[in-house]
Amino acid sequence: MSQTDKQGIQEQDLRALEVRVEELIRACSHLKDENKTLRAREQELVSERDRLAEKNDQARERVEDMIGRLKRLEDEA
Repeated sequence: MSQTDKQGIQEQDLRALEVRVEELIRACSHLKDENKTLRAREQELVSERDRLAEKNDQARERVEDMIGRLKRLEDEA
């Protein structure tokens, strides 16, 4: 194989490698953006879960208070 042929093959290999690296860079960038979006969504869901847990606790306390009042009324009767 001549030196010119070897250079042509090396040149093709380098171009193919360059294309592949650019594809990987784009994929990495896309995954970073997606990861950022998913982390933000996760934080929203954690906040919503905490808010709903707090509402659930408040509702349970109200129900327990009502049950206590009903028992007291029953005991008074």
